[in-house]
Amino acid sequence: MDIPLEKKRFNAKKIGYLLGGVAILGLIVFVLISSMGGSKLNVEKERISINSATLGVFQENIPVNGIILPITTIYLDALEGGRVEEKFVEDGAIMKKGDPILRLSNTDLELSLVNQETQVYNLLTQMQISQNAARQNTINRVNQFTDVENSLIEAKRVYDLNKKLYDKDAIARQDLIQAENNYNYQKERMALSNQILAQDSISVKIEGGQARNSYQRTQNALELMRRKVADLVVRAPVDGQLTSLDAEIGQSKNKGERLGQIDVLSGFKVRADIDEHYISRIYTGQTGSFTYNNELYTLEIKKVYTQVTNGRFQVDMQFQKEAEGIRRGQTLQIRLALSDEKQALLIPKGGFFQKTGGNWIFKVSEDGNTAYKVAITLGSQNTEYYEVVSGLEPGDKVITSSYDNYGEVQELVLKE
Repeated sequence: MDIPLEKKRFNAKKIGYLLGGVAILGLIVFVLISSMGGSKLNVEKERISINSATLGVFQENIPVNGIILPITTIYLDALEGGRVEEKFVEDGAIMKKGDPILRLSNTDLELSLVNQETQVYNLLTQMQISQNAARQNTINRVNQFTDVENSLIEAKRVYDLNKKLYDKDAIARQDLIQAENNYNYQKERMALSNQILAQDSISVKIEGGQARNSYQRTQNALELMRRKVADLVVRAPVDGQLTSLDAEIGQSKNKGERLGQIDVLSGFKVRADIDEHYISRIYTGQTGSFTYNNELYTLEIKKVYTQVTNGRFQVDMQFQKEAEGIRRGQTLQIRLALSDEKQALLIPKGGFFQKTGGNWIFKVSEDGNTAYKVAITLGSQNTEYYEVVSGLEPGDKVITSSYDNYGEVQELVLKE
């Protein structure tokens, strides 16, 4: 008689499936736990940067690039148009004030000068003729006045004599009346001659003044024309170095066209480009600093150019102490101060900020074996430090290097 065998519920194959499912389930649970932020990550200390939060003097500043320029640049423009006839120096020459640089020719301008000179000489000749005529006319009037005066004296003498003779009945009354009438007539002539002579004097003065004014205006016009012709020779307006000279023999230059520039070599300034984000915080009097040949130098903003180009604006800065050895065109890395100095809790700048935005940081435990996330608040920053507003205490050690490889881990295990 056959004995029925009880069928086993679990055989080796089923057990294998079961163990595989458990392993997969465990892996899923591990991944879920990791994704929920509860994972740890082993890191080597030598691959990270650990720094301490310290109390110190803090000043907000930003890094800017500046280029060294001459303290003053004078641009050379063609005051009068013309053809380049002669060059006395080449680009880069050291000039003294008044030294000739180049000569232009302008036949129209030179011809105008000749015409103006001729006009002045003609006017001067006319003035001399008019003065001679006026002088001769005055002489004639004076001679006439002398004749009238002499006639008046004679008429008075005859009248006085006839009056005495009439009183002695030596002459007839008709002779006295005739002498009296002649005397009165000569007095009227004398009064008229005085009036004419006075008017002539006034007229001579007026005409002389008008002639002198006319001559002076013409002379001023001539002087102006001479200066315009003299401007055809371009000269150095100040002591300095000639740069950017753009002129060749035979080349035509229009009035007002840029010919070059003179750089004053008595000192330098720095022109810096700044991001437009800071335009409301930049003003004259602010200072910046840079290191050159192991020495710290300070610059002060003297002028702010508020025009924004490609998201940046410019400022001119002057040295508070001249730096020896610097050259025109040299680039400087400047730390521009945006605030006054103050005491603050500081941590060094590092790559962690790109990942955290300054909202949290890995703080190292007291035993130095682990580091865990803590929330922080950062304030201002400069080229070296962040200002810590909250979340850390002096002496706390934090990891400031990049967090790009840490994913979403909550704790780091630090290995030697």
